[in-house]
Amino acid sequence: MRSLSRFCLLLVLLSAGCSGDRSGGSAEKKETAAREVVVYTALDRQFSEPILQTFEDSLNVRSKPVYDTEAVKTVGLVNRLIAERGRPACDVFWNNEIVRSIQLKREGVTEPFDSMWLKTLPPELKDPEGHWAGFAARARVILVNTELVPDENDWPTRVSALTDRKWKGRAAFAKPLFGTTSTHAAILWARDGEASLEFWRDALDNAVMYAGNAQARDAVADGEMAWCLTDTDDAYGAIEDGKPVRMIYPDSGPEEEGLILIPNTVVKIAGSPNSAGATMLIDYLLSTEVEAALAESRSAQIPVRDGIKPPAGIDPVAGLNLMEIDWEAVADALSLSQQALTGLLNDRQ
Repeated sequence: MRSLSRFCLLLVLLSAGCSGDRSGGSAEKKETAAREVVVYTALDRQFSEPILQTFEDSLNVRSKPVYDTEAVKTVGLVNRLIAERGRPACDVFWNNEIVRSIQLKREGVTEPFDSMWLKTLPPELKDPEGHWAGFAARARVILVNTELVPDENDWPTRVSALTDRKWKGRAAFAKPLFGTTSTHAAILWARDGEASLEFWRDALDNAVMYAGNAQARDAVADGEMAWCLTDTDDAYGAIEDGKPVRMIYPDSGPEEEGLILIPNTVVKIAGSPNSAGATMLIDYLLSTEVEAALAESRSAQIPVRDGIKPPAGIDPVAGLNLMEIDWEAVADALSLSQQALTGLLNDRQ
């Protein structure tokens, strides 16, 4: 975290010329930036809070975070931002996925921003109009209990194994209306359309649905379930705790569908109360130092830029088959996917 402090001190010196909406070193700007920056964050509190604390300590700008809940995840914060659109109370949204950041742009909730770090990001992780930028990804992974499934040859290697009768009542997944599972569902809908609903119908018949990825992870770690579909940060937490588990990158072979990576994103809220402070926080979050810190932390976020050391303790994704995702198409598919899945889940009650 010392490197973050050094970066942030450098950022203070550079901030006047880094971004397009900054107004030099004027007293007005300094006064504005000195006020607190309100950040809604969907990244779990235990991971995002230390990052925001370093921002405060280094720049002497207070951050006021508002966190999501495990049950509704990003959806709750997004709905709140849309409801506040006329009188925004938030400056920056730190999203732990990407699709709903695009949704917020379409709803007129965001505004373009500039940052010295944008040029370091892959083109597919930058909005052409400057409304969002992606960093620090998680992978959709399988977590296996090695005591319940001791033979490595029996471990599932594809997401489609959720529908395999071999795992009837022994596999788990999170409710696909929230969090990264809803993003996963939208990705499948963008690719397969209504046909993707058949996968979730079969998964509900065969596997056990939990409220969130963390709950599914805990069921595997505690020996209630043989395996689950979850994210790298949740899986890594169980590994760090010494649970009898192994993490698998599904569908990552050369002839398979490809491993899904879902990045964090950051957006600036249109009409934010503290515009200058918001831009400073965005610069900070998009820095290579923050991405490195997230990779080193228990969240084990996967860097999207070359030259940043990947998380220790999990296999690197470099060289694997990664799914090519059109995020705008996924955003188009989100509402259709959610409506269909809501109907499916209501029919099962």
